[in-house]
Amino acid sequence: MGRNLQSSERLRPIDLARGHGLSTQAIRNYEEAGILPPAGRTPHGYRTYTPLHAGALRAFLALLPGHGHRTATSIMRAVNEGAVDEAFRLIDTSHAQLLEDRRTLRAVESALRDLELAPGCEPAAARVPDSTFIGPLAEMLGIRPATLRKWERAGLVRPRRDPLTGYRVYDEAAVRDARLTHQLRRGGYLLEQIAPLIDQVRAAGGMEPLEAALSDWRGRLSARGRALLTGAAELEAYLRLRG
Repeated sequence: MGRNLQSSERLRPIDLARGHGLSTQAIRNYEEAGILPPAGRTPHGYRTYTPLHAGALRAFLALLPGHGHRTATSIMRAVNEGAVDEAFRLIDTSHAQLLEDRRTLRAVESALRDLELAPGCEPAAARVPDSTFIGPLAEMLGIRPATLRKWERAGLVRPRRDPLTGYRVYDEAAVRDARLTHQLRRGGYLLEQIAPLIDQVRAAGGMEPLEAALSDWRGRLSARGRALLTGAAELEAYLRLRG
């Protein structure tokens, strides 16, 4: 079926590019990257494309929002090389990552519910120690002490110093900030993105800034899920074109 399409209609690079707001150079780059099948050539050496190439371009552009450029490129390259199972594996990996991100979001929301409880009112399972040292806190969070020191330098965690030993002592508020930072890092937030949230939570005494961030996070995950569906539909259409 692919061969019939290639002989039925010739398209110029500009014909492919125009409908998607791309340059002809981008079309050539996509072909060289294996995103598009190899182009035909006129007797004078000019590239010619077909509806099959147009389908490949639509599939790639639909895959981009959900998978990112690198994975979308790898998926298209695998399909064009006949390694469809490899393309499916890459797609499965993106879905698994989305599922893991959703689990992380739920963990952050759970941490938020714990942190919203007034001091002294936490259930036993959520209660944090009145004070602790860097080693036990790092062990509780499953991170290295060096990570806590890094967070301290970034202003995310503020332990006090024992006046006699000079050791860091993490009080209830510092443990709260460390737990919150840990959950947000798992959610993919950068330290510079976390810092203003921590500052606002401290200043306001509430979690409204974090609630807004979590709402945005939920929206982005939903958008990614829909993008994965759209990309799958266009890829299926391209696979049918290939026959």
